[in-house]
Amino acid sequence: MASTSFIFIGGKMRKRKIRHYSGIGGQAVLEGVMMRNKDMYAVAVRKPDGDIAVEIDEYHGIAYGSKLLNIPFVRGVFVFIDSLVLGLKALNYSSSFYEDDAEKPTKLDEELENVSGGHENTFLMVITMAISFLFAIGLFMVLPYALSEMISRYVRNTSMIAIIEGVLRILIFITYILLISCMKDIRRLFRYHGAEHKCINCIEKGRPLTVKNVMKSSRLHKRCGSSFILFVMLVSIILFFFIRVDSYLLRIVIRLLLIPVISGISYEIIRMAGRTNFILFRIISAPGLWLQRLTTKEPDESMVEVAIKSVEAVFDWKEYLKDSFGYEIDESWLRDDED
Repeated sequence: MASTSFIFIGGKMRKRKIRHYSGIGGQAVLEGVMMRNKDMYAVAVRKPDGDIAVEIDEYHGIAYGSKLLNIPFVRGVFVFIDSLVLGLKALNYSSSFYEDDAEKPTKLDEELENVSGGHENTFLMVITMAISFLFAIGLFMVLPYALSEMISRYVRNTSMIAIIEGVLRILIFITYILLISCMKDIRRLFRYHGAEHKCINCIEKGRPLTVKNVMKSSRLHKRCGSSFILFVMLVSIILFFFIRVDSYLLRIVIRLLLIPVISGISYEIIRMAGRTNFILFRIISAPGLWLQRLTTKEPDESMVEVAIKSVEAVFDWKEYLKDSFGYEIDESWLRDDED
């Protein structure tokens, strides 16, 4: 049975569940937040002049309408790919507000336009995704394996080597996060990441979506992409532990081929963790929430304002609170809350 608590709304005490699943999710972008609700998504960006620009569009995904999206452990692969594609698209949109329009097109720009047939943005997005994927594979898959192979000269226990490889993978990832967090732009990105989580936590806890309420909400959320990546690494430790082949090259190939399998399993875990408060999933989610202390930072009120704009563009949170928590929002409450 779900836990319950009491909340005061408009001076009245109401009984409610601790959390209701909202179905919305998103990510931080350059000086903004992207929020997605089903097939709709919105990107809200704080422009250099201080105004907030909001773009609303549809994204159906690569397997739209397919029954594959209903198959557990398979749907996670497509969700992962869609998150990468949509995330990069949102990042490109947000960065467009901070490009120097005064710069003249270079010869490289002209060549890209010719090669891509006038679709240079899409072409660059595909190239960027490919390079990023190869970089991630090399850094988080191949490098830990290579280091563990070096250690195997001194440690003869194959089971221990499999565990060492997994631990190295996690350490490399955490080190990478710590290094990039030293960059000013990344620190601001992490603050917008915190604003995104705070908005979702605010409404899933049954609170009206106001700056004051969002600022008081937690910046940690069980359905975060950071937690998903950590699940991927933990699941890989378990799977690789049971795979024993002699060929060095074959071991690398198997690790690459298992990436979709690992992604599918990890997605199901994080999906369940975001929908239940069962103690087992709270324990499983704990390492991911700890990691989010590195990948999210506390936002200021101006960042929260941007995140709220993104939520409201694709999600009727007032109707959600009425359906999930049983009360309607009085506009006077919002005015009093902001005051």
